[in-house]
Amino acid sequence: MSGVTVQAGANLNALMYELDLIANNVANVSTVGFKRRVNSFSKVLEAQQKAGEPVGEGENKVTTAIDFSQGGLKNTERNLDFALYGKGFFVIETETGPVYTRNGMFNTNDKSQIVDGLGRLVAGKTGAMTIPGDYGVSQLYVSSDGAVSVDGLPVGEFKLVEFKEEDEAKLVPVGNNCFVIADDVKPEDAANVVVKQGYQETSNVQMVEELMDMIMVSRIYESNVKLINSQSEISGSLMSLAMG
Repeated sequence: MSGVTVQAGANLNALMYELDLIANNVANVSTVGFKRRVNSFSKVLEAQQKAGEPVGEGENKVTTAIDFSQGGLKNTERNLDFALYGKGFFVIETETGPVYTRNGMFNTNDKSQIVDGLGRLVAGKTGAMTIPGDYGVSQLYVSSDGAVSVDGLPVGEFKLVEFKEEDEAKLVPVGNNCFVIADDVKPEDAANVVVKQGYQETSNVQMVEELMDMIMVSRIYESNVKLINSQSEISGSLMSLAMG
């Protein structure tokens, strides 16, 4: 098998991975707080092939990143829905350590503590945030800086954090629209984020852009399939000639 065929096969695998990323983005177009995954492989490959540049085996590497750009804000009028406007994350406490999310669709547990959709505690600056027994969720108020009160009684403040740009790129998805980061990377207090009670942050997936990317990647995929088929035909012809 020629080096060109081997590389084209590797390209197909990388392009299929990129198509899977795009499909996952499309599937999450309605997921609250979802951040799209982006991949530059197809664009780099297309530029190289148009320029006629030789691409050695292993030179094209799949590089995936998360686009943390702001999503839109949707008014739900639900007291336990919170959207973040600006750079920052809610902190969710888990048995294995904190995870970070932009999904502010919260609930209360049987102890009247504010929790996420999986029942995990939403971190406050001084611990869990609990609604006093004589009050209900309808009396909950959260200010734009994340201070939580019930009928005027302070009960805590959301722990809101952000990461330096070079550290944000190290966040790793762990499911349920949450991220983790290495223990040696420390978050900072979010400086310029606004909490919007009664809102959800929509996914930052742009459907038209994703469909255009899907068409482009599919086209490049097909061209690489044709290249493999062409190389196979040439190899077959040469083999026939060699065998007389």
